[in-house]
Amino acid sequence: MARQLDEQIAGRFPVGRRLRVLDVGIGQGTQALRLARLGHQVTGVEQDPVMIAAARKALDREPEGIRERVRLVQGDGRDTGVHFLPGSFDLVLCHGVLMYVEEPDPLVAGLARMLAPGGLLSLLVRNGDGLAMRPGLTGDWAGALAAFDTTAYTNRLGLNVRADRLAELTATLAGIAAPLHAWYGVRVFTDTAADDAAPPADLETLLAVEERAGRTDPYRGVAALLHLCGVRG
Repeated sequence: MARQLDEQIAGRFPVGRRLRVLDVGIGQGTQALRLARLGHQVTGVEQDPVMIAAARKALDREPEGIRERVRLVQGDGRDTGVHFLPGSFDLVLCHGVLMYVEEPDPLVAGLARMLAPGGLLSLLVRNGDGLAMRPGLTGDWAGALAAFDTTAYTNRLGLNVRADRLAELTATLAGIAAPLHAWYGVRVFTDTAADDAAPPADLETLLAVEERAGRTDPYRGVAALLHLCGVRG
């Protein structure tokens, strides 16, 4: 997904421009720190105190120049209007968050308002059109059959969460003046791999296959996750 995001940044902004980035649901800070290392100014918002503590710990290990480019805010991503002025950011990330939000449209609309004109909104969501793939590939036929008619699922943490369908999110983005510019599949072939599985010896080949599949029909349509990029008008 990082390669996909970098492709969109390169196509949207001049080379060398330092972006104002908002990362809602920063988690452990992986993406935020990567962007800060590239020279961007990053603000991370995280509600979970455990996650924001992990992000702070990771940030503390970075050189001073990178630490100065990252600001952490503990708060709910639905309250961005409380913390920031509209149009304050060039790039807004919301990765792996919408599945925990019962009504995602208000959150997505609030994120779009944070974007300056021409800014990029990056969403990573569970693919509601591909929910039958994981149970089907693991031989859980009853689970696969049930998954065709729902967007609810149980994630690897055992939590009951929800998925999003491409068509519905496309309509949402169009309605909030940040229409879909590009979309990709993520984890097309690797969704059934164990979380603690060791990286394969041919990791670069695996990544090349996933990257190719993530931008190619019909493969991207059944990916475990969807990466959608909208552009603020």
